Amino acid sequence: MSAAKKLAVLRGDIERIEAHGEAYSPRRVTLGHAEADAHLQGGLALGAMHEVFAEAGRQSAVATGFVAGISGRAAARRPVVWIRQDFTEIESGAVSMSGFSELGLDPRCLVSVHAADVEHALRTAADALACDAVGVVVLEVWGEARQLDLVASRKLTLAAQASGATCLQLRVAAEPQPSTAETRWIVRAAHSPPASQPWSAWGAPLFETQLVRNRHGPVGRWIMEWKCDECLFGKPAAYPQPVAAAPAYRPHQAPTRKNAFGRSGYRVA
Repeated sequence: MSAAKKLAVLRGDIERIEAHGEAYSPRRVTLGHAEADAHLQGGLALGAMHEVFAEAGRQSAVATGFVAGISGRAAARRPVVWIRQDFTEIESGAVSMSGFSELGLDPRCLVSVHAADVEHALRTAADALACDAVGVVVLEVWGEARQLDLVASRKLTLAAQASGATCLQLRVAAEPQPSTAETRWIVRAAHSPPASQPWSAWGAPLFETQLVRNRHGPVGRWIMEWKCDECLFGKPAAYPQPVAAAPAYRPHQAPTRKNAFGRSGYRVA
């Protein structure tokens, strides 16, 4: 098959993916953030491919936490297969099981897979998406990768649609390229307010999220807080510090004798 014919077939496949239109009604899971869920037509589409982009450095850890939260919502206690390149742990460290637990997620559902390079990572992701017992497949790739082109994006999308598993691409230190992703997010760290308990050193995880691609709705930008106890995203609390409750009663005021200046006064009983 000639290159021109291959390109024509690829364009036709992409058009069919994009042309679901009103007939396209995937299962969805709410994130918990009311405005974001409204933009997503009721929640994040399951059995689809989504992209999360972040800068290198500390923003990669933020994006990892954001993807972990989405995985917990989308997997519904089914396995989460997290695929990483070998050198990723040198760049950002290992995915922490205790960190998963502190986010309110079950680390027993996490399956971590290391791949030698991008090609092996792509093949592993395609194999994992072919299993309908898997809830979420996370494909974490650092840097620009020519292998993640429209053809690879199409294959991941079709595999996710066929099995019902959700694919999350975590891209660090990379620029967004054309793809068949259902949504595309750019994530950065947001300032976390101090914890409400004086003995707790950490505040709630806060993310500055920007939805820059949404195939079936508008885009938007929000500050989202991950609520570890409820395992969902929400709006940051307006008053993160505890506020003293109003008194349930007012003290009785009893009249007193005139004071030394001849003026009537009240004493508090």
